[in-house]
Amino acid sequence: MRLLCGSQFVYHQSMPVERSSDRGVSRIASAIGDPSRARMLCCLMDDHARTAAELAIAAGISASTASVHLGRLKEERLVKVLRQGKHHYYTLGSAQVAAILESLVVLSGAPKEKFVPNTPNHLRAARTCYDHIAGTLGVTLHDRMLKLNWISNHAPSGSDSRTLTPSGEKAFGTLGIDIEHIRSLRRQFASPCLDWSERRPHLGGAIGAALLTVALKKKWVRPHVGSRALSVTARGRREILRHFAVNV
Repeated sequence: MRLLCGSQFVYHQSMPVERSSDRGVSRIASAIGDPSRARMLCCLMDDHARTAAELAIAAGISASTASVHLGRLKEERLVKVLRQGKHHYYTLGSAQVAAILESLVVLSGAPKEKFVPNTPNHLRAARTCYDHIAGTLGVTLHDRMLKLNWISNHAPSGSDSRTLTPSGEKAFGTLGIDIEHIRSLRRQFASPCLDWSERRPHLGGAIGAALLTVALKKKWVRPHVGSRALSVTARGRREILRHFAVNV
């Protein structure tokens, strides 16, 4: 009589197990762990955007090598690219990436480096960018409007824009800005515009232009002759403090 034997369980042999999370962690760690890529990421931790050329210099590598490294970092979503005119600027991919890098810096005991702009002071402080306020003043007002919840960065998916909140509509109305008229204009309503001296966004679009118009009309700022630089007047300091709670 023949017995049919089924498959036998074999001891002491490993069985293939899908470990996608393990592979994901290893892949990200490998991307961060390369010294040149780590240097690039650390340079971006101060929340200021930088060009590929600047990151190449910071990492001490050639432009072509930096391009390869940045491609890997983009692939892993550790950095993202902001296009401002013909220029491309790199920033960290998300707040989660910043938090991970911050933890790694704390563990390593290494100090964080500060961003040092090389823009002339009179242009860096306040100036026009097309038809809106730029420089330190523009970036400060943009950040303050976000904090006051006048504008929101929770735009529709894939949209690089700002939305105006109900409290923002009321606040801009107080400044004498006709929101309904601005909405009727055939241009982007509100958008973050990357500031080339601060490497952080100021407020652009139609609402940004309207804010500059108000600032000029009410003599909060005074343009320099033959320059894009702006000077904040004594009245401007008082009014900006009153409306935005910001000391200029």
